[in-house]
Amino acid sequence: MQFSTQTKVKTWTISIIALLLFIVPVYFNGQWTIILGIFADYILGNLETQIPAILAVIMAIFLIITIYGTLINRNAFSQSQKMKDIFVLDWLWFTLRVLGTLFAGMVVLGLGPEAITSDATGGTMMYSLVPILATWLLLAAFLMPLLMNFGLMEFIGTFLEPVIRPLYRVPGRSSIDALASWMGSSPVGVMITTQQYEKGFYTKREAMNIATNFSVLSIPFSLVIASFIGIEEYFLQFYMTMAIACILTALVMVRIPPLSKKEDTYYEVTGKQIDDRDVESTMLKTATTRAYKRADESDGPKGIIKDGTLNVVDIYGGLIPVVIAIGTLALIVAEYTPVFTYLSYPVQLFLELINVPEAAAAAPAFIIGVTDMFLPSVIGSGIDSMFTKFLIAVMSLVQIIYFSEVGALLLKSKIPVSVWELLAIFILRTIISFPIIYVLALLFVGY
Repeated sequence: MQFSTQTKVKTWTISIIALLLFIVPVYFNGQWTIILGIFADYILGNLETQIPAILAVIMAIFLIITIYGTLINRNAFSQSQKMKDIFVLDWLWFTLRVLGTLFAGMVVLGLGPEAITSDATGGTMMYSLVPILATWLLLAAFLMPLLMNFGLMEFIGTFLEPVIRPLYRVPGRSSIDALASWMGSSPVGVMITTQQYEKGFYTKREAMNIATNFSVLSIPFSLVIASFIGIEEYFLQFYMTMAIACILTALVMVRIPPLSKKEDTYYEVTGKQIDDRDVESTMLKTATTRAYKRADESDGPKGIIKDGTLNVVDIYGGLIPVVIAIGTLALIVAEYTPVFTYLSYPVQLFLELINVPEAAAAAPAFIIGVTDMFLPSVIGSGIDSMFTKFLIAVMSLVQIIYFSEVGALLLKSKIPVSVWELLAIFILRTIISFPIIYVLALLFVGY
């Protein structure tokens, strides 16, 4: 196939920009991050205290529109399927949006029961998690098309396909998702995956394999975890252990239920958008042909701005309230009930059996990560044993499925997944990865 010079220049120029924004690590202000992370830190540094109040107002406005579209006039957005998906909801998502908006308002105004507004529950969501999540996803909503729509994923994916496909049963292009998470932010990785599914580039099974195995926390946040729990002196070993455990756990997870049982079919609305016929004489020619073809078909600046704006409306009006609702309710259960203490008792017996120091204090940390990625470190920070701290910190990253963020993102997406499937994946990831983490912890830290 022949492509114009304009298409070729557009492909390589925008792909290099996308690599620099999302993938290439840079050393800035004493830590490794990515350029997108520098933008996010700048916004957070200047607006972090105002973001919760700003979000509460935005969510309230979008809730009023949702009430109109859901309860008063369900045909109000019939001309735009995307707007209809955002503002015309079924009872479950409507209830979660109402709860999330109410919780946000109560925390910002300091009104209501302490169980909702305390620093350990709603305060954690509104002042610790949500500003970071909202900032990263705001940037990603407008900049992700540079990563996805101009040939970079097709080019790199063609070379990685022969390796990634047999190992993890996913396309080579999924490596970009993984790198965006590892270098930047796990929500960004999940968001890339869900949008690639909705646009017809991943099947249901592929999207679930990628989102639940490779959406790990970023290097900067991993350093925060290590510092908070008190193992920063072992950061290199800590991150290496996490990477090895994730890679090996994924090899198993994609081959067992529930992931192996997912349908290998594309999103019904868009259908399959990948053309496997454009194979050239060499892999390099195939990669460049696929990249140029994708860039040639991409929308112009107006299309990107339109899609980005709709993404932001969906994130701030739909996703953030759901994250706040699910996260706050989960943290209330963790903080004010003995549920996790009771559930962790079998874990305690097992940890005692294999001589893990301070097993009783550590056990809840191995299951409370299903609610929020930061809570295991909160528990672990009060433990004296460096070995046990190391186990908890690594496990909190490897488990991946926490409902305050990744779980809510997946449930809100078009990928067909249930709460029970996510819980099963969380448990399986914990069971499969633990022996790997335990052995490496013995090697790197010791009792």
